[in-house]
Amino acid sequence: MTIDGFRYHYIDEGTGDPMVMIHGNPTWSFYFRVLIREFSPRFRTIAMDHIGCGLSDKPPANRYDYTLQRRIYDLKVFLDHIIERKEKITLVLHDWGGMIGMAYALQHLDRIQRLVVLNTAAFFPPSGKPIPLRLRAIRNLNFFSSVSVLGLNLFARGALFMASKRKLPPDVKAGLIAPYNCRQNRIATLMFVKDIPVKRTDFSYQVVKNVDNNLSKLRDIPMLICWGMKDFVFNNAYLAEWRKRFPGATVHMFENAGHYILEDEPQKVIDCIREFMLT
Repeated sequence: MTIDGFRYHYIDEGTGDPMVMIHGNPTWSFYFRVLIREFSPRFRTIAMDHIGCGLSDKPPANRYDYTLQRRIYDLKVFLDHIIERKEKITLVLHDWGGMIGMAYALQHLDRIQRLVVLNTAAFFPPSGKPIPLRLRAIRNLNFFSSVSVLGLNLFARGALFMASKRKLPPDVKAGLIAPYNCRQNRIATLMFVKDIPVKRTDFSYQVVKNVDNNLSKLRDIPMLICWGMKDFVFNNAYLAEWRKRFPGATVHMFENAGHYILEDEPQKVIDCIREFMLT
């Protein structure tokens, strides 16, 4: 579909209750391929590509506002277009998809049926934990980020080795980074990092604060948490924060999985989600 003149690509397979899968950075809808294959025979599986990601348009930063607020807006426009208002939605959230999806959920409480959380956050770093040094360098050092992220694609390429605890097959590696094949197509991978709020004057700070302050409004919605315990960004402190805020959530921890939990333990996660969806 088209949103404000930009092509917004999505996958829509199967029929039944909608499962909406929201990716983060630097992944795209390809990351959810195993869930789409598994659940599309029984559910309507939907996975979009944020603008700048996957097969969506990749406009320069002077033509598109690469901010959290804009991502939430795009998601609302998309879901209003594709899903009837009366239908209840299951959100499957990973990485930045957690903040985007939870912000949407808080604005549309009546539309959310279930929440599936996969190594993500919807709150400020717990206990004042700083963002990792690599992300700080990309966020704050323009020359470094221009060379490393836009020029050499090290953010997406580095994730192939740092975000997964198993050796990814060549075709999976190629698939994960396929959309980011030239400098101009890597703008979103950079802007996602640039948009991380660390101080009150940052553009997205108030959006994150609002989500952080209001998460308790989602406490009555059934939640499944599947967590890779060897995540180098969303570590165990983030999991502890989720458990504190959502004591009724069903939690499964995977000791041999990292940030790309669906690459490391696909079948085990599928089994957990299947049980959650069908009970």
